[in-house]
Amino acid sequence: MKFLFLFPLHLFFTFSFSQDLPVMQPSLGFLVDKSPEGEKVFHQHMLQCPELWEKVGGGDLDTLKLTLTERIIFRTCMEESEDYWEILGMGCSWYCGGGLDSTYASSELVGGKYAANNIHDLNYKTAWVEGAVGHGIGEKITYDFPPENPRITKIIIINGYIKSNKAWTENSRVKALKMFIDGKPFAILELADSKQEQSFSFSPLGVADRKDYDLLRTMPHWKMTFEILEVYPGSKYEDTAITEIYFDGIDVH
Repeated sequence: MKFLFLFPLHLFFTFSFSQDLPVMQPSLGFLVDKSPEGEKVFHQHMLQCPELWEKVGGGDLDTLKLTLTERIIFRTCMEESEDYWEILGMGCSWYCGGGLDSTYASSELVGGKYAANNIHDLNYKTAWVEGAVGHGIGEKITYDFPPENPRITKIIIINGYIKSNKAWTENSRVKALKMFIDGKPFAILELADSKQEQSFSFSPLGVADRKDYDLLRTMPHWKMTFEILEVYPGSKYEDTAITEIYFDGIDVH
């Protein structure tokens, strides 16, 4: 199996000779401002969509026919997803050809609502919450990828329990993750205490030799693991939550 890990040269030599891992800072993106109250408003707006589409003339989209309030509601009608909590819209993405085989964690908070699978269900409403004593330092979440999976160039993390401001504040969030590829330390990902999407970009991660697809499918699966190193403590609970870790990349089309 060939993996292509092309860090910037100075980082590569630091990793190779001193065994110090590269420390990566995130690029902050879309602010995830979700709540049960917001979900109710969203569905109320969606009920008005048929009437507003007719009012703007269908395909002509003459929004000047709408009042200011109706224009705000119409933005909801034009969104690609009808699910308030869905992370990806209806358009094609890396997930048209990408995915993974399974996700598992070293621990899960009891109760059945905080399972490892929540961290990759592409839904803002659910989260993986570790189940260890304390803040979950040392707890791990692992992604198992089939060899034919498209290569990954970006990891996007939604930190904390994002479903409401209360859940996000009361539970602990991750301050630093140690990333492993097939059990070998790879990088330290430092996270902001923020509700924004946090993305980390890499040279392609995955099987590089993709010329023979039949041969590719016979190769072993590979794994990506994230270990909690440090947290931002919650105001009420020690439990540490991560809503989502998902991916973007190449080899889809």
